[in-house]
Amino acid sequence: MADRDDKFAGEDPFVLVRQWLAEAEASEINDPNAIALSTVDASGMPNARMVLLKEVEDDAFVFYTNYESAKAGELDHAEKAAFVMHWKSLRRQVRVRGHVEKEDGPQADAYYASRSLKSRLGAWASAQSQPLDSRATLMAKVAKVTAQHGTSPARPPFWGGYRITPVEIEFWADGAFRLHDRFRWSRENPGAQWSILRLSP
Repeated sequence: MADRDDKFAGEDPFVLVRQWLAEAEASEINDPNAIALSTVDASGMPNARMVLLKEVEDDAFVFYTNYESAKAGELDHAEKAAFVMHWKSLRRQVRVRGHVEKEDGPQADAYYASRSLKSRLGAWASAQSQPLDSRATLMAKVAKVTAQHGTSPARPPFWGGYRITPVEIEFWADGAFRLHDRFRWSRENPGAQWSILRLSP
């Protein structure tokens, strides 16, 4: 497609996401892979929270969480989600909408094993999104699971990944006088060919 400068070059949006993320890693102070994940509950009420994007695959995005959390319940129910990555230092953002499935196999095991020991034990200890009477209670649970699982805990059965396979990816770059550049990659379903469209700012 004509009328795209170098920062929007190419026909594969995942290559472009990786390029933008690599640039953000060099300039963003904290968590350049942070995404604002949006879901809806069974009544259609929207919800949003920050999570860390851990993998940009050839055709999908993967993050990890507690399967018993509120977000997981909403993801399992709707099987769709959206997220936005915003890099203030670069004045850019990427918006994604797509279909969701669990990543609950060897890939999740490998990522869990790569985390720090305290983070692995924390995953066992935290009943994410459930009421907690005090931090002392949480720390006592951490001590208990440390004694139970030792220094090489297996991945909890209630913890793993979600894969978002997009049908829409929009790239936004700041422009002078609010005349931003926006390009949207869209397809009818996963695996279909992408179409690229410039959008008004």
